[in-house]
Amino acid sequence: MPIYKTIAHNSQTSVKIWKITESYEDLLKPLDLKPKNLTRVLGMKSELHQRGFLSIRHLLREFGYTDQDLFYDGNGKPHLKDGKHISITHSFTFSAVVVSEDFVGIDIEKQRDKIAVIAHKFVDYELDYLNKIAENYVNDLTKIWCVKESLYKMFATNGLSFKEHCLVIPFAKKEESTVAWIDYKDKKFRYNAQFLEFEGFTCAYTLPS
Repeated sequence: MPIYKTIAHNSQTSVKIWKITESYEDLLKPLDLKPKNLTRVLGMKSELHQRGFLSIRHLLREFGYTDQDLFYDGNGKPHLKDGKHISITHSFTFSAVVVSEDFVGIDIEKQRDKIAVIAHKFVDYELDYLNKIAENYVNDLTKIWCVKESLYKMFATNGLSFKEHCLVIPFAKKEESTVAWIDYKDKKFRYNAQFLEFEGFTCAYTLPS
């Protein structure tokens, strides 16, 4: 299908989300992949992962890029050859790419009850305002995870901990943004976090404030 949603955050930053309804074959056919990436996608055991990988390349095309314009550094962080900042994500049947003139991170996650089981691994400060018996508890946890994952992708530093170094400031149920911090090695970094929900999924992206 075409783009599911486009978000023009500002003149320097744009987000595009893809709903993956196409078959693996239909996604692969129009793409010109680097030999290394073609080998990689052919070797994936899960068709869901193959389709996610390929949908990201279709999103690149929507931004005017090709697979050849994307490369990864030693920390696994994606970069564009023209110097713009990029972050990518996919979860089940959705994928997203954000491109910006500034540092940026993005994450999509499916809203699932099992996130409550692992909450102790990534929340600390946030326990002060989370309500475990609220009907939106799972959604709130998913928002926090997505924000912290997007921070992690943007910061791309070994040793950064979701629980110890990333903080998400309280947000109301209907709010679509909040502030997040990275407190790492005696330095504090402030970020703006935006989030949205659709079809049982949560997406968050972060930018320096």
